[in-house]
Amino acid sequence: MTLPFLTPLDVPTLRAQGVPAPFAFGQADRVRFHELDALDHVNNARYLSWFETFRIAYLRSYGISDYADAAGRPVLVLRSVAVDYRAPLYLEDVYIVAGRTRAYRNTSWTMEYAVFSAGRLCATSEAVIVLMERDFVTRKRLPDTYVAAFRDRDGAVFEG
Repeated sequence: MTLPFLTPLDVPTLRAQGVPAPFAFGQADRVRFHELDALDHVNNARYLSWFETFRIAYLRSYGISDYADAAGRPVLVLRSVAVDYRAPLYLEDVYIVAGRTRAYRNTSWTMEYAVFSAGRLCATSEAVIVLMERDFVTRKRLPDTYVAAFRDRDGAVFEG
């Protein structure tokens, strides 16, 4: 099967590629030469870029922002991120980044990510994202639309 790159994949395609539930959103890409390190596998820092690229597609799909105009974009701060590297990826490997919101609070949410290649789990990650006012100091309450999308599409739970 040929996967479209950097395009949201539907659930049947994710499952056919070995991406398990509860992940219902993912996108594929291919490892490029500039992503390799001296050991000839993907540099650890590149995974963070992959998660960021994924996150923008996720936020667009979930109606958080279309990122069309700077004035209307939400102010999101990546509060923390952790990555667990499980298996290396090499040049030209096709991979899928899948992710979901696992939990939410009043002003933040926790996302979990996973990277799969040929049905093999290559990395996992967890990130906390905080919604801020434009002053970048004051936290902003999550709109009901965010909460509904996280809960209805990902099964996220409130961790108050």
